[in-house]
Amino acid sequence: MNVLFLTRYDRDGASSRYRFFQYINYLKERGFNCEILPLLNQQYLHHLYTGDYRKYIHALKGIFNRLIKLLRLNHYNLVILEKEIFPYMPFFIENYFIPNVPIVVDYDDAIFHQYDQHKNKIIKSLLSSKIASIMNSATLVTAGNNYIAEYARNTGARWVEVLPTVVDLSKYTFVQNKINAELSRLKIVWIGTPKTQKYLLHIASVLTRLSQIYKIQLIAIGTHNLHLPKTEVISVPWSEETEAQDIAQCDIGIMPLPDEPWERGKCGLKLIQYMACGLPVVASPVGANLDIVQHGVHGFLASTNEEWATALETLIQNADLRTRMGLAGRRRVEQHYALQVTAPKLAHLLESVVAKAQGVL
Repeated sequence: MNVLFLTRYDRDGASSRYRFFQYINYLKERGFNCEILPLLNQQYLHHLYTGDYRKYIHALKGIFNRLIKLLRLNHYNLVILEKEIFPYMPFFIENYFIPNVPIVVDYDDAIFHQYDQHKNKIIKSLLSSKIASIMNSATLVTAGNNYIAEYARNTGARWVEVLPTVVDLSKYTFVQNKINAELSRLKIVWIGTPKTQKYLLHIASVLTRLSQIYKIQLIAIGTHNLHLPKTEVISVPWSEETEAQDIAQCDIGIMPLPDEPWERGKCGLKLIQYMACGLPVVASPVGANLDIVQHGVHGFLASTNEEWATALETLIQNADLRTRMGLAGRRRVEQHYALQVTAPKLAHLLESVVAKAQGVL
């Protein structure tokens, strides 16, 4: 079976890496011949995060390469599309380039809100229904969480499946008995990108207050020029090879988010990464976070600053509680959020899509 993956990014983009690239080896073992055509490369991401205008040059190159590829499609049994073929292109134009083979379209964020809530009235008018149209044209929609899946169903998509974003457990070390954190500074970790580090500002006052009472560090992986008042921030460059190890060396994982439409579509990957390493977590009760974290079992859900302060202080003060919650979180990932669990499901779905198109099902 020949499968073309039209991903948004190459391996350096988290969504493409976790939603597609990490499945390739397993799919090849199942007999899939996989080809990947990213739209945007590592250079684009670098310029995006640094605010460099050259990101537009790389974007145009990616669009041109994809356009040429789509005009020459003739030997694929299945195409798997991440989000959309071309960003900001109206569906009535993009539809011309959708290949005449079964299409699986995947979403790990609420990209439809990028259009239907856009401040530019022209963009909003032209594109507000674009993602709904793509979902309707697809054979199968895979959604990273229930919020996205519900949107797809409400648009009339024919077939919708929830496939959470997961981690490869073989890359995540579970350290059950850590050195007593009271002997040094307790490490609170956050992982993300320069574009998402703004979420840490929602709890900046909490971290400042706790820093005046306890010996804590904020380990900020993937950030750029992050400064929080009176808080010791250790910025760690992101690397695919070291991210799991960097997280495993910490004590508590955090994921603050505002309760807004775009954030409700997030899939909680960083929580899964923390839990895979055996870290207790504190997270905002938004979107997939509500499905991933059971309050009081794997960590705490916190809305207000006072709830955040109480949750973090409880974990800072109680090493045994951190260990128990970390162990429970690791088990939850092993059961529900591991590549080893979802890879067979994805392979079965893709086989079913092709079989259905061929009239076998």
